[in-house]
Amino acid sequence: MNRYCTLLVCLLTVAAFAGNGTYDKFYDRLPIPIQKVESVTIPNHSVCLSDYDCEGNGVCLCTDAFQKAINDLDVHGGGRLVVPTGVWLTGPIELKDNIELHIEHSAIIRFSPDKQLFLTNDKLFNGRVLPCIWAVGRKNIAITGHGVIDGNGQQWRYIARNKVSDVEWKRHRSMGGATISEGRFWYPWKMKSGYPDIAESPEQQEHMRNDLIRIMECENVLIEGVVMRNSPRFHLHPVMCRNVIIDGITVHSPWNSQNTDGIDLTDCHRVIVVNNTVDVGDDGICLKSVKPQKNKLSGCSDIIVENNTVFNAHGGFVLGSNTAGGIRAVVVRNNSFVGTNIGLRFKSASDRGGRTERIYINNIMMTDIIDGGVVFQCDYANRKGNKMNETLAAEKGQWIPEFQDIHMEEIHCHGASIGIKANGMQDKRCVHDITIKNSSFVYTTRATDINQATTQINLDNVEMVEDRK
Repeated sequence: MNRYCTLLVCLLTVAAFAGNGTYDKFYDRLPIPIQKVESVTIPNHSVCLSDYDCEGNGVCLCTDAFQKAINDLDVHGGGRLVVPTGVWLTGPIELKDNIELHIEHSAIIRFSPDKQLFLTNDKLFNGRVLPCIWAVGRKNIAITGHGVIDGNGQQWRYIARNKVSDVEWKRHRSMGGATISEGRFWYPWKMKSGYPDIAESPEQQEHMRNDLIRIMECENVLIEGVVMRNSPRFHLHPVMCRNVIIDGITVHSPWNSQNTDGIDLTDCHRVIVVNNTVDVGDDGICLKSVKPQKNKLSGCSDIIVENNTVFNAHGGFVLGSNTAGGIRAVVVRNNSFVGTNIGLRFKSASDRGGRTERIYINNIMMTDIIDGGVVFQCDYANRKGNKMNETLAAEKGQWIPEFQDIHMEEIHCHGASIGIKANGMQDKRCVHDITIKNSSFVYTTRATDINQATTQINLDNVEMVEDRK
């Protein structure tokens, strides 16, 4: 073991005895009972990546080194894999029980442009490639430190010509790629890097891109301090997990990068999302719930979202578009949204909706919101590639969204096109029993755009001021 890594591992071992910080303060003075998260326990044993026959020079491929180090820790019951200063080029990384991936300051994990490294036949990923970092069915896993996790997403994502500057467009085309639909879209296909494509067409390959970090069906998860950037798709995506702590991370991608959600939680229970900064090309902090599956964790519940800042994003805090399993017992407070398309966004559709219960949102500060400060939408449709994916299926009633029992207070928005915007569905109880009180909105176009025939929103001491500048 080299001298630097020896010192680093020793320092981390000593630090482990100091104990983890407590999150009890975030459970003070809650408007509803929320079950607390449980701590993550990592064994007091460490190894250093540079001791596994690889170099952090951005050239040496370190996929095998990562897995060998994790396997060694697994033999000892777990521990910390320390990633020291350097640029560590790699394929996908699978975490195991009781493993902490600790990325030091000035360390960068950069994922390879070789798409073949990420191929999988595992049905868990629905035809997509392996996530850059992933785990399934594990307990006590952590990703910590102050280093960078770079998804190299421009090797995967398509771009729309009308969302990029001339300089950006030329830069992407200089990498090779395919321009289609009369020059309206560019796809990373037949790239000059020489790595082979893994599908029969640019569009098919586009649908295969996956998340930067996807943690599935795991228990006791800690994501702390790291910087995540430039994901192929969603950045951080816990799915059907219990006891998740997301604290002090930074998430960044270009504002015009497709589907690059910041922090997405799908069907997770007992979660705390605190002290994070998000600046991305899609939703900022988002809760989702798919249709219930047998013997699977369902619905989002017992979640606190506090002290976060969201810059560019389609929505600062978002529920949806999938809400089928229900979203309940959520407290969102003391967050700031600056320059997002929408501030508080509630979106779903007739083929994926479910019921919300006991949602409390308080002390949200917003400026320079492009569209609406608060928006409810029940006819949401996805865009996949350059086509609209129609979601307004036959309305049999089972999956109609029901946004209800949502309570907002001290929502202050300075600068939005529309203060509050809400539209339900005719003859369906999609948006009802919503309260907004002691709040203010400075708007540029309209104070409200609320369909009174399809929604029921109670405004109490809500000040609307037109911005005349």
